[in-house]
Amino acid sequence: MSQLHPAVNSKDYIQGNHSASLELVEYGDYQCPYCGRAYPIIKKIQQKLGDDLKFVFRNFPLSDMHPDAFNAAIAAEAAAMQNKFWEMHDIIFENQQELDGESLFVYADSIGLDVERFKKDIQNDALVAKVEQDFESGVRSGVNGTPSFYINGEKYNGDWEEHAFTEYLKSQLEVIK
Repeated sequence: MSQLHPAVNSKDYIQGNHSASLELVEYGDYQCPYCGRAYPIIKKIQQKLGDDLKFVFRNFPLSDMHPDAFNAAIAAEAAAMQNKFWEMHDIIFENQQELDGESLFVYADSIGLDVERFKKDIQNDALVAKVEQDFESGVRSGVNGTPSFYINGEKYNGDWEEHAFTEYLKSQLEVIK
């Protein structure tokens, strides 16, 4: 089984209980239809598991197939500079069919970003480097498609439909406790 490299660290965006014993990492592509399908499933799992789950999203834009995925990842990273990564992450997935530049500016405005700052931030080479680092870490971790999930550092190759995934995560929680 593939291992997560690097482990979750201060460069990651964490949603939920930072000290939860169950850690779920997703490598995703904002334009991938499967990631779009997984998005509401992850939201429901987060609700069901509550404080027992820490969720991390890492960028894995498959630019050859999804031409707007890289810019969407940059937009999420730029939103993070204004402490709105998760808000941008969510609005991008909720509007996955419209990820052109103009739409990303509209989303930035709708989540309360300083749009002029956002427009400057998306030009920041450090954000390109961050997305590329996420991608490289995915390659090192054995990501072979999106979405790819890691549970407590181990690649999960099972069913990620809501019921099966929730039950598997609950079973892992029982093992940990």
